[in-house]
Amino acid sequence: MRKVPWWIVVPASAAPVLLVGGWWVAQLLQGPRYDPVTTSISVLGAYGAPGYWVLTGALLALGACYLAIAAGLRQAATAGRVALGGGGAASLALTLVPAPSSGGSLHHGAIAAVGFVLLALWPVFAAGRGDRAAPWALRPGPAAAASALMWVGAAWFWIELHRDGVPRLPGAAERVVTLAQALWPLLVVLSCARAPRPYTAAGDGGREGGVRRTVRLGGSAHPPGADSSAPGRTRPSSRS
Repeated sequence: MRKVPWWIVVPASAAPVLLVGGWWVAQLLQGPRYDPVTTSISVLGAYGAPGYWVLTGALLALGACYLAIAAGLRQAATAGRVALGGGGAASLALTLVPAPSSGGSLHHGAIAAVGFVLLALWPVFAAGRGDRAAPWALRPGPAAAASALMWVGAAWFWIELHRDGVPRLPGAAERVVTLAQALWPLLVVLSCARAPRPYTAAGDGGREGGVRRTVRLGGSAHPPGADSSAPGRTRPSSRS
């Protein structure tokens, strides 16, 4: 059993900074005609956009952060780590299929949708099954709440994209969803780092979740259920 490795705090802290910093700098390069409230982030990374390389670099670094967190966060269940790593891979793939400068792109939209689904599901997949020893962000309740908020934000984004009339706010909705997905890994890492005892998810390396306890018998530590009368040990004689 071990606590979260110290180095994992670096990519977890960098992920939201890279995301917000990337779209903010790209937005400045785009100029005042770009409205971040009504326009998608993908426009900033379109071929020929002034901030193309800025947002592309931010997405590459963001995907690498997700992959690093998935590799090092042994406290999370394997299914959750796979989903988080898949979200990171989708972020990398988005740079290979950027959105066009005008109109939509089926391939770009499909990759973005897959990445969103994986990042929205990973909190639930990573959580333990009612294990009270788990850090709070890896417990079913908080994990389900985080996932639900992401889905609500996605529904808001979809509604803003397809509803008639003005004002439409797809840019604002998209930023809320992506920022929430970038912040949750940091909250998970911090909750694991602040946990009073080391924790490893059930099924990770063949160990059960929670903290392995030992029982003191005759000055020696034995795992629960061990036979104190094993060969090589003598029991104290009883006195009449």
